[in-house]
Amino acid sequence: MSIGNNNSHVFKTMDMWTFIEIAIIVIAAVIIIAGTQRGLRWIAGRLHGQKKLTLLALVPFVRLFIIIGSFMFIVPLIIEPSFQNMVAFLGTAGLAIGFALKDYASSLIAGIAAVGERNYRNGDWIKVGGIYGEVYNVGMRTVEVITPGDDRVLIPHSMLWNQPVINSNNGEPRLQCAADFYTGHFNDTKKVVEILEDVALTSPYLFFNSSVKVVANEKPWGTHYCLKAYPVSSSLQFSFISDLTIRGKSALIHNGVKFPEIGSFGFVAD
Repeated sequence: MSIGNNNSHVFKTMDMWTFIEIAIIVIAAVIIIAGTQRGLRWIAGRLHGQKKLTLLALVPFVRLFIIIGSFMFIVPLIIEPSFQNMVAFLGTAGLAIGFALKDYASSLIAGIAAVGERNYRNGDWIKVGGIYGEVYNVGMRTVEVITPGDDRVLIPHSMLWNQPVINSNNGEPRLQCAADFYTGHFNDTKKVVEILEDVALTSPYLFFNSSVKVVANEKPWGTHYCLKAYPVSSSLQFSFISDLTIRGKSALIHNGVKFPEIGSFGFVAD
């Protein structure tokens, strides 16, 4: 049998009405996706905590479901609906797309994996390849991140294959924050820890149902203290760290705690 005869058994005869049906399906899918995304974000904006993040996490799933549904409606309009034809069509299309758009296809596949594995969701704070920010939208090819400097960064999902993804809150409304302090050797370590714990416990940004920890490490130039606690909301992390740092340093100075003179010894704090 000739190739032309094979094609005639695979593809249907396309007429004007077929093209109109395909256009209607595509336009309807675009409108539904845009409407559901706006609707879900509008509702999420009026919720708080875990409910907000859970609803935002549904956005990419809904979009993927609509795209797959639209594809299932379009394919029978183009080819004869048989198992052999479907396998032949999808295999050929997959090879063509794979060779022509290798990097794009890699990002699409990684995007499906990211949605399925829930590596990051809307509202998560992630760090990928040195870029840190809040996930605003998980698209089919990229994840849109808003940095603390209010920059919009599009990160291809394909970076999942060779870059670690650090997720600071992993779907939770809160994330752990850390404020660093450095003191000289000749201080009462226990007193410093108590001062820093009091600073965290009196912060207006503190989430009280979480623990406050102070980790102390001895260094050649003095002692490094890391004050760790959780703010009420992940969006308050920078205000929380600033509050801990400013009031913590002021409290240490007020209580006579001595700081290291790093410059005179040539040491650099790490």
